[in-house]
Amino acid sequence: GFRISASALGGLGLVRNDVQCYGNYYERRQRGARMIGDILSPRAVIAALAARGKKQLLQDLSVQAAPFAGCAAHAVFDALWAREMLGTTGIGNGLAIPHARIKGLDEVMGFFARLDEPIAFAAVDDKPVDLVFVLLSPESAAADHLEALSAVAGFLREAKLCAALRRADDAAAIYELLTGVEAAVAA
Repeated sequence: GFRISASALGGLGLVRNDVQCYGNYYERRQRGARMIGDILSPRAVIAALAARGKKQLLQDLSVQAAPFAGCAAHAVFDALWAREMLGTTGIGNGLAIPHARIKGLDEVMGFFARLDEPIAFAAVDDKPVDLVFVLLSPESAAADHLEALSAVAGFLREAKLCAALRRADDAAAIYELLTGVEAAVAA
């Protein structure tokens, strides 16, 4: 069965005995990590991305995501930017989850970036963003898109996880925190 690695759980400052203190935290963590593990590749994690603003960030992430998505970077950017114009995807506490459905995409996929410096993102709490999870889904997969978005948002709202992501040494450590799987094994 699926298990979170001891180092990933330890990176959050938790041990199994803490489950009683956090209710169903351990189960929620496993469910979120499993969903992220299904949509995130170790190569789709950036540990230190420099960005000057929201638009440039989404452009840079679109360039990174395009080869995985099998489409042009401008198509990814256009979809992400159009969604962003409907309302911010900055959900607070330094976290943003830009997301879009893309024509021609075959499966739900994710990309994660930790920024070198937080940037203004018009987040719901007006705080700058430094952790970004991009979620791309097939145009026809509305239910899958919403399920993945819900799982990612719920999972990443954990303050201890976000703190651990900010402290992580490199992309492999970030991937392990997000999925519970060592990047070298998953690659």
